[in-house]
Parts: sequence; C-alpha cells; structure tokens
Amino acid sequence: MMRELAYRLIRVLDAEGRAVGPWAPEISEEALREGLRDMLKVRAYDTRMTMAQRQGKTSFYMQALGEEAIACAFARALRPGDMHFPTYRQQGLLIANGCPVVRLMNQIYSNTEDPLQGRQMPVFYSERDYGYFSISGNLASQYIQAVGWAMAQAMDGKDGLSVGWIGEGATAESDFYSAMLFASTYRPPVILNIVNNQWAISSRESLARGSSPTFAARGVGFGLPALRVDGNDYLAVYAAAKWAAERARAGLGPTAIEFLTYRTGAHSTSDDPSAYRPKNDSEAWPLGDPVDRLKQHLIAQDIWTEERHAQAVAEIDIEIAEAQKQAEKNGTLHDGPHSSPATMFEDVYKEMPLHLRRQRQEAGV
Repeated sequence: MMRELAYRLIRVLDAEGRAVGPWAPEISEEALREGLRDMLKVRAYDTRMTMAQRQGKTSFYMQALGEEAIACAFARALRPGDMHFPTYRQQGLLIANGCPVVRLMNQIYSNTEDPLQGRQMPVFYSERDYGYFSISGNLASQYIQAVGWAMAQAMDGKDGLSVGWIGEGATAESDFYSAMLFASTYRPPVILNIVNNQWAISSRESLARGSSPTFAARGVGFGLPALRVDGNDYLAVYAAAKWAAERARAGLGPTAIEFLTYRTGAHSTSDDPSAYRPKNDSEAWPLGDPVDRLKQHLIAQDIWTEERHAQAVAEIDIEIAEAQKQAEKNGTLHDGPHSSPATMFEDVYKEMPLHLRRQRQEAGV
C-alpha cells in the first residue's frame, strides 16, 4: 500500500472545491484564509519584482507563478527551528513564515539594507531566523546539506528537522543520489522534496526522469517512504508535509515527496519559454491555478466570497507596493546606493588576516 503512493497522485480538493478522501487534513478556517493570503502575497510580490527587473532596478528575478501552494502550504506545516534547504523558487517559505517582504526586496536590489551586502545573486536569500538556509547556485548541493543538517540535529539530541528542496531536472545530479543514499542509510529527520514543474529550464521532465515512471519512485529505490502529491492542491501539500514531519519527529526517518505542478511563467527573467514550448501552453493551467482552487474551497465552505477575495487582492497589492517604495528608498541596482566595497573583505575570518588588510588598503576602501 505504501509503495503505491509513489506512483499515483495524492489529492484532496475535488472539481467542486470540496476536501475529500483520506488525506483531507484537519485545518482551521483561519489557517485556510491565511494560506490563501500567503499565496496572493507571493503572486503580488513576484509580479512587482518581475516588473522591477524589466525596469532595470535589479538584474535578475525568478517567480513562482503556478507553484505557490507548495512552499506556502509546506511552511505552515512545520515548526520554528526546522530548516529549509531551498532552491530559488521557494520564496513562499519566507513569506508564509512572516519574513518582511521589504527585507527580501532589499536583497533583490542589492542596496544599502541588503542583509547579504550584495554578495549573492538576486533571489538567493539567506534567512536563518526564518528557517531558510543560504541558497546555493550549484544545483542539488542543498540536498546533501539538508541530510547533513538533519544528521547533526539527531546526533545533538535536538528535535528540529530539515527539508531539502530540488527541481526535477536537478535529480540528474550526483548530489541527489548521495543525499538519498545517506538518508536511507542513517535515517535522519529529513524530508526530501522534488518539485516537478515539468520544465528544467528548456528540458522536459522526461529527460531527467528517464525510464522511471515517477520521480517519487526514486525514493522507493532507496527504501524510503515516498509520496507523489498534487502540488497545486494546497490541502494535499499541507497534509503530506504534516505526515512526513510527524514521521521524522517520531524517529521514523526520511520521506521523499514529489510535488507535481507546472511552471506557468518563464524559468527566469533571462528566459523566453516561447522558444521551446507553445506560447499559450501555460494558459491551460495544468492541474489548475492553486490560488483559484483554494479560493473555491473557501467559498464552498462559506468562509470566503468573491467580493472578499477581490478586496484581499487589492489590500495585498497595496501592501506590496508600499514595501517596494520603502525598499527603493534604500537604493536599487540601477541607481544605488550600494554597500561599501569594503564589505567584501569582511565576514570571512573572525579576525581579518594581514594579507586581506593589505588588499583592502590597496583597494582604498
């Protein structure tokens, strides 16, 4: 029975917006409304930052259009003290965990209030206080980091768990298999997520999947419990995350989860998806719009209305616009100001060695 969950699709919301089946979670009405607002905030944030990139205010941006339910629901299922090892499309983890949007915008603009002082690419956030480990541009490395962090937690007798995030294309990297091997051998409290949005930049998911019927099946090959979940179903994501987290905290080890979704937008602002897929491909919203699906569920429960939804969208748009104004007062990539060049010599050593002092003096900063 457990093996079957890696091959079929776990869903909760039906076509009428009702929560049905054994995976329907216990979740309060207020938590549902908060989840919908989280997704609306991610979408509004993505829209503004994509526009900012087009205006030259930042060099690069990656939106999560169509994938908002995965990160937002997962974040709500975990506890403070847990640690995510994300890719570059999980901004919903930060927003759902209450990280101020203006802080994220400062990082994108590389301005004077950028918490990373311009040392990382835009959207490569690092937020320890919000359970968000520094993003690595080397794909799949976050998987082995997540397993190692979970092993350390277990060895120290702590109850925190870690979550590794990876796209389906990066499962072809050797780090993916190293992480799965260590997870299956040492059984630390880790959840290993595969976000299958069907496109690894311009490569179809079938290229990385090969002859395997699903990506979740790779977990079965390592002897791990594995789930394949509708990633556009907020309730299904939440239920799967809670189930895997409870297993980990009970000392039962790792879980592998494949979230099936669709990358509705471009891979990044540097990408033109019309070069490799039909221009109207995203309009079909494969698996449905995750925001609309949760909205319809709330309406079916008589705890939301179309009018209230329109009001929420307008309020969130104003909130994100105000955050953008505040961030741009600290500078943008185009207009500055930026962190002092002197910061490139800091935060590497506890005490700056002589050779770096010389280099800093030579640079005149």
